Amino acid sequence: MLALCSMLALAACRDPAPASAPAPKAQATVPADGARVIVSGDDAIAASLTWRSPSVTLPAVVDDTDRAARAAMTRDLAALRRRAAAALSQDRLYEDADAAIPIYLALTARDPNDAAAQTGLQRAFERLIALGDAALAEADAEAQALQKARAIAAVVRTVGTGEREAAGLAYLGRVDVADAMWDINEAAERELAAGRLGEGAPGRSSQDGALPRFRQALALVPGQARAMQGLAAVESALLRRAEASAQRGDFVDAELWLQYAANVRPGFDTVRVGRERVDAVRRAKIAAQHAEGMRLLEQPNMPNHLKRARERLADLLLISTPGDPLAAALRAKIDLATHYGLMRPGQRFEDALQGAGRGPRMIVVPHGGFRMGARKNEIDGSDAERPQRYVRFDRGFAMSLTEITVGQFARFVASSGYRPRAVRRGHSLVYDPRGGNFVHRSGVDWRHDYVGRPAADSMPVLHITAKDAEAYARWLSERSGERYRLPSEAEFEYATRAGSTSRFSWGDGAPPPNAANVTGARDVAPEGRRWGNAFAGYGDGHWGPAPVASFRPNAFGLYDIDGNVSEWVADCWHDGYRRAPTQGEAWVNPGCRVRVVRGGAWANSPAQTRSAWRIHADADVTNAKTGFRVVRDL
Repeated sequence: MLALCSMLALAACRDPAPASAPAPKAQATVPADGARVIVSGDDAIAASLTWRSPSVTLPAVVDDTDRAARAAMTRDLAALRRRAAAALSQDRLYEDADAAIPIYLALTARDPNDAAAQTGLQRAFERLIALGDAALAEADAEAQALQKARAIAAVVRTVGTGEREAAGLAYLGRVDVADAMWDINEAAERELAAGRLGEGAPGRSSQDGALPRFRQALALVPGQARAMQGLAAVESALLRRAEASAQRGDFVDAELWLQYAANVRPGFDTVRVGRERVDAVRRAKIAAQHAEGMRLLEQPNMPNHLKRARERLADLLLISTPGDPLAAALRAKIDLATHYGLMRPGQRFEDALQGAGRGPRMIVVPHGGFRMGARKNEIDGSDAERPQRYVRFDRGFAMSLTEITVGQFARFVASSGYRPRAVRRGHSLVYDPRGGNFVHRSGVDWRHDYVGRPAADSMPVLHITAKDAEAYARWLSERSGERYRLPSEAEFEYATRAGSTSRFSWGDGAPPPNAANVTGARDVAPEGRRWGNAFAGYGDGHWGPAPVASFRPNAFGLYDIDGNVSEWVADCWHDGYRRAPTQGEAWVNPGCRVRVVRGGAWANSPAQTRSAWRIHADADVTNAKTGFRVVRDL
């Protein structure tokens, strides 16, 4: 009889159990991670390790002299052989006394020289090994198949002697491996069901959990289906953990689970699919944060809308990868909202005015900073333009593209009933072509041009006081629901310079062609008069104001800000910039009557066309050189 454990020593010996012990059914178990595996019911599936051949009744041995008895015995032995052959053909090999092996064993025990019985026993043994191997082929996941293979092993230990010993030992070794595999896989599946995956860090192994046990099984039997399915179940569980972490928004944790999963079955495509699912969750969450941030930015009246949008951006950046386009778009939109509200730099628009059409054409001036005033050594610079200081605009503003026109001012007067100062006073200062000087003339007001003739709607409105200009801005505010006002002196110079640091917005010398309506040496009045102090070599084709936007805009898109007509600003006059505001707001004293006028004009000398130039004027003054434009807060 063979040893109870094979020479391979791959599994521990088991206590004998009755060969007829019923096999527990394999049960489907769903572990905590959701993987579906097959495990045995319990350890009672082991068959007896010792098989005892059922007792077979043989014909009694008779005296050779009794020919009749001997003939009867021969017939009975032949019948037994036929019974054994029939059982062998039906694969009833060892179950009872009518099975093939018990009969052949009894026959060979009675007569070791019974060649037919020896041949039948060999055939039965070979068939037994074949049935055992067939059971082993199904024993990876079926407890009953393993029980059958064990029961056959018990028979092999009895029958596999002599020349059958090598085949028997080989089979017993296979059963021992199947036993070990069952135990290892079963333990691994219990760990899997409990959620103890044993994933280990990527590139390093763990000693506990399902994964190392499945790998142990595969070290015994490479490619074994049950262990491979176990690996797949561990991988799936890790991928589900990755997706669950992603759903919680923890993509650092999700990436770690993905790395663990990639270490389970390198080369399989499932991790790529899992990563795509995690990325889909990431994209969905990024899109949701982006959409919520954009929604908040579109509601500027909501309390703390910018703060809440920045919080959405912070959440988005936590889960996005570097360079994510939605993160970049939201950041850019927040920057725009911070500096421009719902606008963008360079955007042009007109506000609807209740009952009065549309307001003046506006353009968004970019936020930023500049050095305001004249440089220390600037030609024609004055102390009133110093000390030069840095002014910063943390928020952009909108400025009318052009000076306010006669047509635009006319809608204001008609709608509001307002009576400008020159109308009430009955005169204004105009240009006298005959003498080349400025003189007071009766009956001149905002409806007239620089010489007192009726003005076209496209001309900049003249003969306006600072208070008239502020009345127009208040009317725009009332009719639009937005805040219109005169520009501050800092805003005007910032818009005039448009990023330049030179004397003039175009440089330090004469203007290039079509730059602005300023005094040029080539300009000629209708009466043939020329300017005595003008830009050499320059001519703009106008003596007096030109229709607005007749010249090219500056770098900020503004027309006529450094020529055509000078303009009122909101500041009170101060003799210099000491203690002046640095955030770009107007410098105003309560009740001040002397205001600041800015910007070159059609009749200004080059010195009075510089970007830093400023002059004071009584707030009630009207003349043929001064108009205004408006600013709107964003």
